[in-house]
Amino acid sequence: MDHDLVLDYLRRIGVEASVRPDLDALRELHRRHLETVPFENLSIHLGERIVLDEKLLVDKIVRRRRGGFCYELNGAFGTLLSALGFPVTMLACGVYDGGHVRPPFDHLVLRVDLDRPWLVDVGFGRNFCYPLRLDSTDDQPDPAGVFRVVPVEDGSGDLDLLRDDARQYRIEARPRRLIDFEPFCWYHQTSPDSHFTGKLVCSRPTPTGRITLNDHTLTRTENGERTEQTLTDETALAAYRDLFGIALNRLPAVAKRR
Repeated sequence: MDHDLVLDYLRRIGVEASVRPDLDALRELHRRHLETVPFENLSIHLGERIVLDEKLLVDKIVRRRRGGFCYELNGAFGTLLSALGFPVTMLACGVYDGGHVRPPFDHLVLRVDLDRPWLVDVGFGRNFCYPLRLDSTDDQPDPAGVFRVVPVEDGSGDLDLLRDDARQYRIEARPRRLIDFEPFCWYHQTSPDSHFTGKLVCSRPTPTGRITLNDHTLTRTENGERTEQTLTDETALAAYRDLFGIALNRLPAVAKRR
C-alpha cells in the first residue's frame, strides 16, 4: 500500500492520519473498522467473485466502500496494519458449530505482536470490540461480553476463544498466508452447504448496539432493546446506502439451496 492509499483507508474508517504502531492506536483502529466497515456477504448474491488478493480486498473496502466476510475484512485490515508498522501474522481458525469445531481455514484472524501478542478480528460478526491478549487465560471484559483465550489440551499450542464461557473458535498457532485460505473461501462462496450461500447478511456494531439487514428484515438492537422491520425493495436499497454506506443499483438475490 502506498502512502495515499493508507490515508484513504484511514479516512474510510474515520481515523486521523497520524498513527503510531502502539496498543492505543490498535484499539482505536479495531473499533473504528468494526463500526464503519460492515460484515456482509453481498458479493456472493450479486454474482461477484471473491478473490483473496490484498490489492483487490483493499480496493473493495476503500474505493468501492463495501464490506466483506472474514477473509476479506481481516485480509484488508492486516494489510493496513502492516503498512502502518504493526507486526502482523495471519492465523487459521476452526469455528465451533454445535459443540464441534470445524476444520481450520474456516475463519481467518490476525495476531499483532507489540509488547505482547494480541488477537485482532474485525471479521466475525458479533465479536470483541477491542483486541484481546493471546498470552493470558484471564477473563477479558469487553463491551461485547467477557472473553477468555485458553490453551487446547493437546500440546499443539492452539487456543480456544470463549465468549461468556461459550467456545467461539479454535486458533491455530502456525502462521499462514492469505493464499492458504483460498480453498475455504471458494467453498463458502459456492457450496450449497455454506451458510453464506443460503443467507444474506449485512451487519455492523453501533456505539449502543448493532444494526443488521438480513435480506428484507432490518434488525436494530439499542441498549438491549431489539426491534425488527420488514422493508420493501426500495427501502432495503436505501438502508444499504444510509445505514451501511453501500450504494447498490440492484438488490442481491439469495440463491435457493439445492
